[in-house]
Amino acid sequence: MHDIVDLEDLGVPGVFVASDRFAQAADAQGRALGMHPRRVLTAHPIQQRTDEEMRALAEAAFPEILAALTAGQPA
Repeated sequence: MHDIVDLEDLGVPGVFVASDRFAQAADAQGRALGMHPRRVLTAHPIQQRTDEEMRALAEAAFPEILAALTAGQPA
């Protein structure tokens, strides 16, 4: 998340992708940083997924990632 905040500070749109298990941690980190960067959450877990399953997750998340990148500034 720090990388996305740094990019946003430089005026570069960013979005981070994580599994939904980390939503609360992302909220806490955003409060600590004073910024809530755009994010896309995928189904958890991802560790034991096949390459095909990971491609399917990425393809499913792509429209949301694109929308997040082209939206206005994060809160």
